[in-house]
Amino acid sequence: MGNFIWFLLIGLVAGWLAGQISRGGGFGLWGDLIVGVIGAFVGGFIFSLMGITAYGLIGSLITATIGAVVLLWVMRLFTGKPAQGK
Repeated sequence: MGNFIWFLLIGLVAGWLAGQISRGGGFGLWGDLIVGVIGAFVGGFIFSLMGITAYGLIGSLITATIGAVVLLWVMRLFTGKPAQGK
C-alpha cells in the first residue's frame, strides 16, 4: 500500500512539473495525477528503450516528469492546440 501511495505522489508532482514545463500551468489535482501516472509509464518505456535505469525517488520523479512532458507533446500533436504561455 505504501508503494502505491508513493507512486501516486510522484505522479502528482510529475504531472504538475510537466504542466509547468510545457504549458505554463498545472491541470488541477486530478489532471496532474493522471498526466503524471501515465507519464511515469511512458517515461519508463522510453528509458528502457534507451537502456537508462533510474533509481530512487529523484530518478522516479525525473522519469515520470520526462514521460509526462512527452505525453503532453504527443497529445498536442493530435489535438492541434498550441502551448499556452504565461
